[in-house]
Amino acid sequence: MFERLPLWLRKSLAWSVHAFTATGAVWGFLTLLAIWDSNFRLAIVYILIAMFVDGFDGMLARWFHVKEYARGVDGGLMDNIIDYLNYVVVAALLLIRVPDIMPQGFAMAAAISILLTSAYQFSQTDAKTDNESFFFKGFPSVWNFLVVYMMLLRLNPWINIAALVICNILVFVPVRYLYPTRNTRLRRFTLAFTYLYGGLGFWALLQYPDVPEWVAPASGIYVVYYALLSFFPKMGSVKPA
Repeated sequence: MFERLPLWLRKSLAWSVHAFTATGAVWGFLTLLAIWDSNFRLAIVYILIAMFVDGFDGMLARWFHVKEYARGVDGGLMDNIIDYLNYVVVAALLLIRVPDIMPQGFAMAAAISILLTSAYQFSQTDAKTDNESFFFKGFPSVWNFLVVYMMLLRLNPWINIAALVICNILVFVPVRYLYPTRNTRLRRFTLAFTYLYGGLGFWALLQYPDVPEWVAPASGIYVVYYALLSFFPKMGSVKPA
């Protein structure tokens, strides 16, 4: 169907995907401003919008054949730059600005640690393994997820920093983490479960700081499922057609 469209329209649609991806930088900047003003609820709204953009731009790029019709821009490089802003820099500032999330005196060190380890993770030449199941190598620097969970669960700050240290170490451990929207194992179920998890998270985070207590444990079911698919490569595997 797409190939039947006029060439000018195919090119316009392909370039529009780059523009859509680029809006992620705007949402990241607005998130930083909201965090600096300690408006964490607004920051969460911007985080969710940025994640929506990141969740769909790759799919749109494949639909509209961006590599063919808008190859003047490296969409993967743009995506990495914006992801570093939204998943790492945003999380680092949250660690600094959210009260009692880190032990007293440790917030700056924690923020610097994720900035450094993520710079390594994002720049690995084989950070994303495009095999038949699609994985990230090493902890994929989804620090905004981790820090938002810390905000929701309100655990002891020492537990939070222990989790952060473990994830920093896991960046350098060549364990593979599933790429949820591109995997081929239990694909339909995983996609549906991922979107359900995202919808629940979107609704719950809009309630912040009055998030129902059941939300974090319920969302943890998806985290366990994700871990099982990641750490047990043969689980749900299918032979490629």
